[in-house]
Amino acid sequence: MAKKLSFQDVLAHLSDSQKDIPQTHLKHYSDLDPKSLKLFLEAWQNVLPSRKLTLLDQLLSNMEEDYSVSYDQIGRALLDNPDGEVRVRAIRLLAESDDPNHVGKLIDVLLTDAELAPRMETAQVLGEFVLLGELDKLNPNQQREMEDALISVVRSEADSGLRKRALESLSYSSRPEIAALIESAFERTDPAWVASALHAMGHSQDERWTENVVSMLLDEDPHIKSAAVEAAGQLSIETAVPILLQILDDEEEPEDVAAACIWALSQIGGDDARTYLVALLDQTEDEDLVEFLEDALENLEFTEEYNKFELMDLEDDLDPDEDR
Repeated sequence: MAKKLSFQDVLAHLSDSQKDIPQTHLKHYSDLDPKSLKLFLEAWQNVLPSRKLTLLDQLLSNMEEDYSVSYDQIGRALLDNPDGEVRVRAIRLLAESDDPNHVGKLIDVLLTDAELAPRMETAQVLGEFVLLGELDKLNPNQQREMEDALISVVRSEADSGLRKRALESLSYSSRPEIAALIESAFERTDPAWVASALHAMGHSQDERWTENVVSMLLDEDPHIKSAAVEAAGQLSIETAVPILLQILDDEEEPEDVAAACIWALSQIGGDDARTYLVALLDQTEDEDLVEFLEDALENLEFTEEYNKFELMDLEDDLDPDEDR
């Protein structure tokens, strides 16, 4: 009978740089208790730098494939690692977390880390926590502190890339002053800022941006066009559907823009969207495109079911017999 693999066996294997890290070992790094985390950090000190990055990359890949694993403990513990590349990956390990205890440390990284890459990664991850705050899953004071930190970056940070990333994360917030920041970015002549503003509009779920988004759907800049398409889907802009179909009919359109159009149609829904996606699925023989279209049609089903529930709720609210 084979010996059951212990966590100490996994750590011993990690320390041996001559051996590949088996996929079966990755689940052992999930949901570490305090004792196991202590053992991990002790072993970590003796692991070669390249091997550390290899493990973290494998953990990140495994997170995408297996939704049951969580590497929060490792991610949080490595936020102070002296290697910036390790810190970047540690932040990514927290990207799916909903633990509000991470917020304070992530704010600290955003504002004080000595390297740009971890700050960029943190600015993106904080968007997920801003969204949690909008869903009342964060302490209001904690939410305010996080939003204030992101606003300070948007308004004063020298690096424009970090400012854009902070704006896109901040845009999940319903704070009144956010709209002015998005509008200011949209009015810039720099295409990168316009694209960032469009991403922010999509995140905001605010219908006020409908005309701005539609006006950019046929822009010549592919980054602006792609961002507008994504925003049209996120905002469920029905008037965008004919334009999205027009874009898809252009055989010279880049694949990423076409893919964004397909997904946006699945988010907006409607008979025209369904007819087009079904026809496209029937015509294609590309296996990857078939899989993507099947996912899009599944998402369209979800969209239409959700819209039915929304309509039923609205009809209940307007029921004239309700107050009798």
